[in-house]
Amino acid sequence: MAAKAQVVRDGPREDRGAPGLLETYREVIGHTGALLPVISFLGRLPVAMIQFGSVLLVTETSGSLATGGVVACALALGQVTMGPLVGRLADRHGQRAVVLGFSLLNAVAIAVYTLGALLQLPTPALVVLAVLAGASIPGIGPLARARAVPLVRRAGGNDRLVNTVLSLESTMDELSFVLGPAFVGLAAVAGHPAYAFGAAALLVAVCGSGFALHPTGRTVRAPRAADREAEDRAARARGGRPRLPRAVVVVRVGLVFVGVLLGACGAGITALTEELGAPGQAGLVYAAMGVMSAVVGLSMAALPERFGLYARWRLATATAALLSLPLVWIDSMTGLYLVVTVFGAVFAPNLITGFALTERSCPPQRLAEGMTFAASAFVGGQAITLAVAGRLAESHGPGAAFALGSAAAAVAFLVALVARPAADDHADATPPVTPGAAGP
Repeated sequence: MAAKAQVVRDGPREDRGAPGLLETYREVIGHTGALLPVISFLGRLPVAMIQFGSVLLVTETSGSLATGGVVACALALGQVTMGPLVGRLADRHGQRAVVLGFSLLNAVAIAVYTLGALLQLPTPALVVLAVLAGASIPGIGPLARARAVPLVRRAGGNDRLVNTVLSLESTMDELSFVLGPAFVGLAAVAGHPAYAFGAAALLVAVCGSGFALHPTGRTVRAPRAADREAEDRAARARGGRPRLPRAVVVVRVGLVFVGVLLGACGAGITALTEELGAPGQAGLVYAAMGVMSAVVGLSMAALPERFGLYARWRLATATAALLSLPLVWIDSMTGLYLVVTVFGAVFAPNLITGFALTERSCPPQRLAEGMTFAASAFVGGQAITLAVAGRLAESHGPGAAFALGSAAAAVAFLVALVARPAADDHADATPPVTPGAAGP
């Protein structure tokens, strides 16, 4: 009882004396080192470049937005299919060898895919090359989360610090989806989208290898011997690996519809900028949306713990549904920039909360797989939409694509509304954590 009372007494003091936002981010960087966020950001930048750039590249070379959407969909589906396997391999064998091998393979696959587009290969051939380029993506974004969270947990970091890690990682994702499309857009204006693809192949080879070889790549594998032994014993007892709670699956479903929202907006933005005679500005519009998302993402770490994750999820999805509605009626570049910039505020809260819920619920032995699966759910939603929304925008105009996104956001809100934490999930009521606590 004395120990329990001490925890309760310590809780309010910790809340009153909680460090400021900048101090919290400094503490996170102290655990990971300053170099890791830099190389992980540069290593994930090619994903944003080739995902968004595939639509522009193939549309440029084939003359068809629908073809560009189909090929970009194939690329994303390749990533979705292989992403969880990359995470599972990293859980079992450590991140170093897995990320290194996939980074070098992805660089080659991007180069071959770009060459195929420039040679104007038939659509089926481009689809195959796009699948290979997507399937070989090393998954640096979700693996960086799976690497940083255990580092912070082992150092005694509490849930607030873990949420700060996830905020930082999601902000880097958002920044990559700002700069990636912007680079592609600038390359298109300067000469050809293929220039950006050459840069993407170089970045993933160099920075992906740097992420793999960073010293923290060993730390995530250090406890694996004991974890693997425990996992194997549990697997023999149950006839399988540790099961994932239902809450993890529900979060993935919600992330699928958030991905549909982003994919529909991407198709709508591309179609509207073409309709208005400014196709090169599509990447810059995306950048405006991403900047707002990144700013909001960094601010998420300041939210109090009493504002539970499920409450955050419901508010984030409801806001996404409401702010997506004005996009349906936009008919000017000025209006597009204004509405998309405000709308960008919804993505970071949805992604950060989705990854935080995944981290709270996943068994430690399956954290990398859980993170990559969550990312794949989001990308999968985009992939499905890229093919559908591109044709929808061509047939019925950009407003139809944006309307599809609004409908998806409404469904995501309904998923969040009916979701309930598992019995052992404290995501909505996290108690104060004493220093040295290993988890939630």
